[in-house]
Amino acid sequence: MLKRLFFTIPVSVFFACAEPPQRDCGNFKTGEFSFTSVIDGEEKTTTFKRTTEMEVDFFEGKRDTSSIRWINDCEYILRNRNPKNKAEEKSIHIKILTTTDSSYTFEYNAIGDKRKFKGTAFKIH
Repeated sequence: MLKRLFFTIPVSVFFACAEPPQRDCGNFKTGEFSFTSVIDGEEKTTTFKRTTEMEVDFFEGKRDTSSIRWINDCEYILRNRNPKNKAEEKSIHIKILTTTDSSYTFEYNAIGDKRKFKGTAFKIH
């Protein structure tokens, strides 16, 4: 028991001293970004421009505009301004999990859907 205690304490201290992930969300509230995802086995890239109130997405030659409601510095809700079907009527909750100087990793899901997805967006400008 004493051996286990001497092993557990240093390991616990090591992990407690580890630096938490960077999360400077303010740098990503506005700007131009790109996000690549795999759809039906093929990589697809979306670019988008975001202001504090609106996001305009460009995907496969099409443009989509969504309003933004910020919950806090790292979370917001996207609502499509011109939905073309029932799926597009659902708002999307986005939560920034970690940041670097030029990118952020985020988690997103449709409101009411328990499935969550992750992605990484890169700041272009």
